Amino acid sequence: MEQKLFVMSETWPLVAPFRISRGVKTEAQVVVAMLDCLGVRGRGEAVPYARYDETVETVLEAVERLRDDLAGGLSREDLLDSLPAGAARNALDCAMWDQQARWKGTTVARLLEVPENQKVVTAVTLGIDSAERMAEKAARLRHCPLLKVKLDREDIIARVSAIRKAAPKARLILDPNESWDMDVLREVDAPLAALGVDLLEQPLPAEQDDGLAEFQGQVPVCADESCHTRQDLAGLKDKYQVINIKLDKSGGLTEALALKKQARKMGFGIMVGCMVGTSLAMAPALMLAHDADFVDLDGPLWMARDRTPGLSIQDGIIGPLPTGLWGSGAGGAV
Repeated sequence: MEQKLFVMSETWPLVAPFRISRGVKTEAQVVVAMLDCLGVRGRGEAVPYARYDETVETVLEAVERLRDDLAGGLSREDLLDSLPAGAARNALDCAMWDQQARWKGTTVARLLEVPENQKVVTAVTLGIDSAERMAEKAARLRHCPLLKVKLDREDIIARVSAIRKAAPKARLILDPNESWDMDVLREVDAPLAALGVDLLEQPLPAEQDDGLAEFQGQVPVCADESCHTRQDLAGLKDKYQVINIKLDKSGGLTEALALKKQARKMGFGIMVGCMVGTSLAMAPALMLAHDADFVDLDGPLWMARDRTPGLSIQDGIIGPLPTGLWGSGAGGAV
């Protein structure tokens, strides 16, 4: 039975510019892989990321190189050795999981023995803006249980103070996207703890985070850009308390599941995150989310339009996974 591959790039406009410390996005450029065997199709969406030297073109090329291997029956286990961790492997791995569930007439959740029809709290993200404008958005989202705040090196305490005043009950994750150094971190740690910040995500550049080993901060620190696969965990143990698992970093759900299991054994807290993509990219990550300490899968909220069917995100609650989107035995529109 020959496995047929279809791979394409898509551009999805954002509802508003999304600003982080390293730039501004106005659209999501994604790669979708589709596998078809005797009419049973599985899909996976990945987001090429320039921070990891990926482009749409390089990801498309990497997927295309496996066309013959896929036709010959390449398995998920073989895929781990055929492509490095990254967006290309993620698209194919998630397509394989989706196809397997459809082939068996079941769901990926049942295959993995994780809860079905789950709803979980997801962070809702505030892009970088002035303290006043970030506070205005936080006020509109104050009923959401968890907010994620993008930051750079400017006006850190002023911005977080304004957000905390506007949303006094929300839990807060701060994400400087590698834009700080140890001097900044030492200066803001105690004030951020006093403001009730729950988590600080990747404050330092991944290649310059050795100072965290001696740092005894009050706010737990999460590894994002520093953590891709299981091979990274040993080097993170004395620096970070939490790791952020993203399928585009791990190279798919298969490695992400193994990463989560090993990280738990080593005592790390778990965050499940995402790139800015559609519901098709978020759906597989929900397989990791049911018992995660933090979930950040609000990518679809940034879309001017989304997949049909798409994930529901209401008041900071995401789910359940709709039939036909991904990972179920039933079909559905794209």
